[in-house]
Amino acid sequence: MELKALLEQSTPFLNWLCDWEAGLTPFDLAAELKEPTRAAVMAVDMVVGFCYEGPLSSPRVAGIVPNVVKLFRRAEALGVRHFVLTQDAHQPDAVEFGAFGPHCRAGTHEAETIPELLSLPFAMRFTLIPKNSISSSVGTALDSWLEGHPEVDTFIVVGDCTDLCTYQLAMHLRLRANAKGLAQRVIVPVDCVETYDMPVTTARELGILPHDGDLLHLIFLYHMALNGIQVVSRVI
Repeated sequence: MELKALLEQSTPFLNWLCDWEAGLTPFDLAAELKEPTRAAVMAVDMVVGFCYEGPLSSPRVAGIVPNVVKLFRRAEALGVRHFVLTQDAHQPDAVEFGAFGPHCRAGTHEAETIPELLSLPFAMRFTLIPKNSISSSVGTALDSWLEGHPEVDTFIVVGDCTDLCTYQLAMHLRLRANAKGLAQRVIVPVDCVETYDMPVTTARELGILPHDGDLLHLIFLYHMALNGIQVVSRVI
């Protein structure tokens, strides 16, 4: 399809999509969580290598750190006790490096949890689940944790990237619940997820694929909502 025709065809949807995002409402944690011990905050890739340093670090991702920390504090103060952090900890020969380049190797500073989360007084409660791909569930201990905590029926998913690891985690939780007939909620607050941006001109210079952060962030938020994930503006 030619660009002009594509734009003409897609403009009504894109206008609707922008209005949809603008109309998202907050999630009132105190009002919604009647039993906080049945909830879990699931953070994906809140590590140094995506927030602050390394080839895949992004200032856009670093920008959500204060909101994520605020959500952690709010949830813990209300009685949430499950905080699960799925994090890149790649093997030296990780196949994924062929697509994204070497990053967050296990045992390196890049693979460490960001200091803002580690400094929280309840950081000892964190469950860390290393992963060797963008999936938090394939080849990891996530499903074992879920099976061991059947009482948890509300999952708040935060982290990066919206269209990659965050999407994979939220979708796994949603589809697993669907397949098992479980009445579970998966909630994604927009102000606590983000993705990177790679302009076309820069991508051409580097010989890599471009990545429109704003568009893909919005499209994948919509796709999560389309699949039954509760996308909210923020957690209050």
